[in-house]
Amino acid sequence: MKDGYVARWQGRDYDAVPGVDGEVRLYSAGPAEGFAEIGPGRFLRIVREDEVESLRYLRTRCTWRGEPFVVIGEHEGWVRVEYSGGRAPVAAALGLERVDIGVYQAWVARDEITGLHQELI
Repeated sequence: MKDGYVARWQGRDYDAVPGVDGEVRLYSAGPAEGFAEIGPGRFLRIVREDEVESLRYLRTRCTWRGEPFVVIGEHEGWVRVEYSGGRAPVAAALGLERVDIGVYQAWVARDEITGLHQELI
């Protein structure tokens, strides 16, 4: 499950990180022309922002116990979710951990979430 930027460059989608200097870092899991290996199974190419066909944010959403959440991580059958309903009393009733003002998260079993879907924003 992914939560992060995706750039379309030369007709292909890549994990991406936009820079403040007009550059976009593109990441590939395999070798590709012009990409440098920066770690096992991780390749990087930096391109100018005006070379990128699109740059969008991919967000994974789900429902847990009837409430809306954003998926922010996953590990061995557990999913880290962040409440997106905006109601503190509901977050408290669900027993969510407050990680910042208005930000509530929890680890939940993967098989307890429903409506799992991704959206580009």
